Amino acid sequence: MTSQSTPRRWLGLLACLALAACTSQPPVPDWQLNAHGAAQKAVEAYLSGQTRVAALEFSRAHQETARTGQPALLARVVLLECAARAASLELGPCGAFDALRPDAGASERAYADYLAGRLPPEDAALLPPAQRAAATAAAGAKAPVLEAMADPLSRLVAAGVLLQAGQADPATLRLAVDTASRQGWRRPLLAWLLVQAQHAEASGQAEEAARLRRRILLVEQGGALP
Repeated sequence: MTSQSTPRRWLGLLACLALAACTSQPPVPDWQLNAHGAAQKAVEAYLSGQTRVAALEFSRAHQETARTGQPALLARVVLLECAARAASLELGPCGAFDALRPDAGASERAYADYLAGRLPPEDAALLPPAQRAAATAAAGAKAPVLEAMADPLSRLVAAGVLLQAGQADPATLRLAVDTASRQGWRRPLLAWLLVQAQHAEASGQAEEAARLRRRILLVEQGGALP
C-alpha cells in the first residue's frame, strides 16, 4: 500500500482511497480495516471475473465507509471500483461518483474526469503521478510510460483511458494483454485480447487474429480441453 502508482495509490488513498490506516499509530478504527480489506477483496474478485463476490465486497466497503458520514471518503471507494472497470475496458463516466462529486476533493474530481475521458488538460496536475505521466506524455511515448509503471492495475487503467481516447497503439494493446495475463486477471484479459484480435483482423493479420481467438477461448473455457 506504499506504492506511488495509481490506482494502488488510490488504495493508498484508500488508506486514503481504499482506506487503509493513514498512520502507523494505533489504534486503527475498525471501519478503516474493514473497508480496506473489503475494497482489496472486491478489486481482486472483480478483475478475476467473480462478479457476485466483487459486488458483495464493494457493498461492504461502501457500508463501512458510510459509517463515517463523510462523502469524500466514500467517493474514493467508488473511484477505486470505477478504476477496476476502466482497467477491464468498461469505459465511460463513473456514474456512482456523480452524487458524491460536490463533496469530493479536486483530485478525486480530476480522477473521475480522467476515467471518463473528459479531463481538461489544465487539471492533469491533479492526477496521481503515474496517471499524470500517462496523460501528459507525447503520443509516441505513451506505451513506454505505461511500461514503466510498477503497478499492474495502474497500467491497465491508463491503457484503458488511452483506448477510450483512440490513442492506444499496438504496443499498448500488447502491454495491456501481457499485464492482465501475468496477473491472471480474467476479466481485463478477455477484454484486451478481444480488442487485440479485432485490431489484427482489421489489419488483415488472419493468423494472428486466429491465435488470439484461441487464447480467448482458452480463458473462456477455464482450461477445459475438447
